[in-house]
Amino acid sequence: MTRAETLRRAIDTLRLDAPADTQGQLLAYVELIAKWNQVYNLTAVRDPEAMLAQHIIDSLAVLPHLPPGALIDVGTGAGLPGLPVAMVERQRAVTVLDSINKKTSFIKQVIIELGLANVTVVSARAEAHRPSGGYAVVISRAFADLATFVGVAGHLCAAGGVMVAMKGQHPHDELACLPASCAAERVIRLDVPGLAADRHLVFLRPVSYPSTSVG
Repeated sequence: MTRAETLRRAIDTLRLDAPADTQGQLLAYVELIAKWNQVYNLTAVRDPEAMLAQHIIDSLAVLPHLPPGALIDVGTGAGLPGLPVAMVERQRAVTVLDSINKKTSFIKQVIIELGLANVTVVSARAEAHRPSGGYAVVISRAFADLATFVGVAGHLCAAGGVMVAMKGQHPHDELACLPASCAAERVIRLDVPGLAADRHLVFLRPVSYPSTSVG
């Protein structure tokens, strides 16, 4: 099965609205990761087919569960899950944040080559990013344990917003260590097409919101 066929089947399984041009962007993104990875070591995954399943489709699997509004991807790395989200949901304002310049430089090149008008790149540590307003969704993928995620990025969440952590196995121990400033709302088990591994999505609600909504 070709990468295009694998992606199309996954999108159908996830029931996403991703037309042919969007699928083309996602496949081109895989090629760019593979190309830049040879020099910049963006990800430990080297095989493009594995990148498609473990990075792209894994990121797309969260889309049916995300509320609308402005989103920030904290510790985005090579742009995951922020860039796949932005490609499929072009009406959503997406900010991707990472403190490693070579990774944000790569993302800026992806934005240029794929024409992603709804993405903003921030080269900074999460705790140093102080936007004028908060985000409806603050998401992370393989960034940190839940308590650390809340500690460094909780201030980015808008009033009424949600923090979302992408995890592998159910993080029972991490949930038990959450600070009083944040409450676990729910944990969803994700079925990622073509990926035989545990995946969970953790939704957290900060008890207090220092920011105002931007969407």
